[in-house]
Amino acid sequence: MPYVTIKMLEGRTEEQKRALVERVTEAVVETTGASKEKVVVFIEDMQRNHYAVGGKRLSDQ
Repeated sequence: MPYVTIKMLEGRTEEQKRALVERVTEAVVETTGASKEKVVVFIEDMQRNHYAVGGKRLSDQ
């Protein structure tokens, strides 16, 4: 059972997330041979103040 975790900054629409889950699931099925029903996708929305690059939070930029 493949598990996929996607971490991204918050702000995507439900439609975008739905499309992302569908496309990722398709890619996993095609590359691993797993059945669609066995692919689990987690989306973790991150707040800008919980994410930093180069020592600076994105919310501070």
